[in-house]
Amino acid sequence: MVRRKYSEIALQDLKTNQSSCCGSGECSTEVYNIMSDDYTEMEGYDPGADLGLGCGLPTQFARIQKGDLVIDLGSGAGNDCFIARAEVGEKGKVIGIDFTPAMVEKARANAERVGFNNVEFRQGDIEKMPVTSEIADVVVSNCVLNLVPNKDGVFKEIFRVLKPGGHFSISDVVLVGELPESLRKEAELYAGCVSGAIQKEVYLELIQTNGFTGIQIQKEKPIHIPDDILKNYLTPRDLASFRAGNTGIFSITVYGEKPVRECSGGGCC
Repeated sequence: MVRRKYSEIALQDLKTNQSSCCGSGECSTEVYNIMSDDYTEMEGYDPGADLGLGCGLPTQFARIQKGDLVIDLGSGAGNDCFIARAEVGEKGKVIGIDFTPAMVEKARANAERVGFNNVEFRQGDIEKMPVTSEIADVVVSNCVLNLVPNKDGVFKEIFRVLKPGGHFSISDVVLVGELPESLRKEAELYAGCVSGAIQKEVYLELIQTNGFTGIQIQKEKPIHIPDDILKNYLTPRDLASFRAGNTGIFSITVYGEKPVRECSGGGCC
């Protein structure tokens, strides 16, 4: 279902996506994207690669250095990859991974159009990335892990592909409190990055249990879903209860590091 929806999105323009629920369909009359931040002032920004699908600016917080190899999970049309490319410079490299063929095709066309030869797009599943182990200095991702049922598997893969001492910066959607059942099970909102979200504390525990250190939330903002979206899934009474309750939907940008291995005799390998 996600592959089908994002194949449709790949054929839409930014304006169409901005009038939708995280790009998932024309579900709101409020013409703005309910999650994404503004990339337009960032170096490397390319309007043709911006589909308005993110929920943060992970590359802004990713501490990317010249010459780094960066992997972008769920790279879409290439927007975050092109921002990262401006950070790594000519001697660095950026690899975008997306499991939607239409997105990969669009991203490759965008890279060719702007003449980037150190940005590569690969089709694959981020639960089993088509890259070798310990290759990346930095991993970024923007509003993608909530689309993956096996989030634990993705963090294991991030740990695998990062070099010792490497790190990630990921923007994603998390919950505080339980969503109403009708929202949690709604497929359209799953493709729209809402009902696929998990509890914030569970999300952070997954990062810790997979061996990452230095974990910190770099940015957090609440996400307000317009009533004209929610009324498609909730009765007026349930909508009022939802608004009055303690459930919060948040975009977070979270950072974590892969520890440097220590030799058995002490010190660093």
